[in-house]
Amino acid sequence: MIATLQGEVVGLGDHTVVVAVGGIGLQVSIPTPLHGGLRMHDHLFLYTHLIVRQDLLALYGFETEQDRHFFNLLLGVDGVGPRLAMAVVSVLSVDAIRRAVASEQAEVFSRVPGVGKRTSQKILLHLQDKIKDQGVLEMASMVSGGADESVMEALTTLGYSIVEAQSALQSIPREAPQEVEERLRIALQYFSG
Repeated sequence: MIATLQGEVVGLGDHTVVVAVGGIGLQVSIPTPLHGGLRMHDHLFLYTHLIVRQDLLALYGFETEQDRHFFNLLLGVDGVGPRLAMAVVSVLSVDAIRRAVASEQAEVFSRVPGVGKRTSQKILLHLQDKIKDQGVLEMASMVSGGADESVMEALTTLGYSIVEAQSALQSIPREAPQEVEERLRIALQYFSG
């Protein structure tokens, strides 16, 4: 199993990157937010997950071990394959996934293109069991998700994509006030900066 890789970016595809490792170019599927920040010749370190099937040999890469872990958890959901799992971790941050699970909001997963109401319910039920087992649910419930949910809705209403809105939310400092208006103001600064 290839657990990590590091090397130079020598190619960029739609949702993939080619990383030169020891004279070999490895094509790796990566989440959209990570892809957006890459340039040719960047040095890159990825936590990876290799999928081997009769007709497929595919490598998926992530910026953090936590992202890879949630990708693996999503693969355990009936009806969720690597493409859909990658779409979920591309659109929703790990914190957003945890908040959705802690507050039992399956509709959050429906925001991901290709995830319907039924699949979002399956994802929620599957992750509740897995996250609860790890004792992460208590931590997730301590995170205030109400204000950020309102900010996310406001940003998407203003015409920003879910990925853009999620990136803006992640740019809000942890010490920022919890008032929706203030958090929205800070999130909007992300787009002007």
